[in-house]
Amino acid sequence: MPPVNAPYRPEGLLARPLYARIDASAVAHNLARLRAALPRAHTPGASAPRLWATVKADAYGHGLARVLPALRGADGLAVLHLDEARACRRLGWDGPVLVYGGLYSQADTLLLDTPGLHLVITNAAQLDWLAQSPAAERPSVWLRFAGDIHHTGFNADDYRAAFVHAGSLAARGLIGEVGHLNHYARADETDGVDDADARFREVIRDLPGPVSTSNSAAMLGHAARAAATQWVRPGLALYGASPFAHRSAAQLDLRPAMSLHSQVVGIQRVPAGAGVGYSGAFLAPTAMDVGIVTCGYADGYPRHAPTGTPVVVAGIRTRLLGRVSMDMMAVDLGPVPHAAIGSPVTLWGADGLPVEEVAVAAGTIAAQLLTGLSARVPVALAGAGAAR
Repeated sequence: MPPVNAPYRPEGLLARPLYARIDASAVAHNLARLRAALPRAHTPGASAPRLWATVKADAYGHGLARVLPALRGADGLAVLHLDEARACRRLGWDGPVLVYGGLYSQADTLLLDTPGLHLVITNAAQLDWLAQSPAAERPSVWLRFAGDIHHTGFNADDYRAAFVHAGSLAARGLIGEVGHLNHYARADETDGVDDADARFREVIRDLPGPVSTSNSAAMLGHAARAAATQWVRPGLALYGASPFAHRSAAQLDLRPAMSLHSQVVGIQRVPAGAGVGYSGAFLAPTAMDVGIVTCGYADGYPRHAPTGTPVVVAGIRTRLLGRVSMDMMAVDLGPVPHAAIGSPVTLWGADGLPVEEVAVAAGTIAAQLLTGLSARVPVALAGAGAAR
């Protein structure tokens, strides 16, 4: 029988030894790092761009309540919908809140009951709804240019008409300030911003109002472009993940705010030629020791992660074997001959295993892993000890 290590049991952690660790101090560090990347204004008297901290999807899966204290230095928060904006207010945030989704129906105008809201406007119907809004609060609006991503927003041919429409509402006191917003489709590429930004600037040329561009990739890869911008909108980098395929978070001086941890809960001696996991997707080339780790796709680990996806066991890098199942996965213990039941396992975010590397191996992106963490995974706060 293999030796049994004392399992990790922080106070309040469920018996299953799987947990995520959230480090709010890393978020504070990353916010400072991103602000330092902002260019200085070139126009005399102008200020550096202000910063919306994007906290949609419950702060990229980290928990808004857990990381909000670390984001107090942001100039504003950015969320997807009005319910998320209200959550920010309930947690004590009294600064500006940008709502990426704007209004989904006319009924949403009934939720415009708090000051400091900024709505992203993507179609003329939303402006009509605001014109008829019974709410006392009058939000600022940001007209979104469809740009090169073509998700939502106004095309070049109808952008100026939308601006005239919004301007008439502002003149009547029905909305606040009117701004201009763009989102780049290829900001993670070396030449992915120049043409898109030039088209956007041509569309809004001579139009008054503040401008908002630049997500994490645009800020870190095309910082000079933000010089003519009043607001930037980082998201992923705030949580310590790199938005680039060939530049790591460490190279960018970003610190991971989430790490995922488990333990070896079983060890199997698998004979040569035998299969491991469902459908025998991995066949042992020789007799080998296989560790069973309690974490599966029901916890948010990607089911499609292939054999070879990196895992760290007892401080040593090894690999995933076969298919990830609902509650567990198999790992190669060949590089870790001293592994035992209870040996610690890092699945991402610590011990030199960035979440981006796991995402690439699984054919996805870091944001999907971070936001996909299951509610059944307990969370331990760095420095607090207890899971919650």
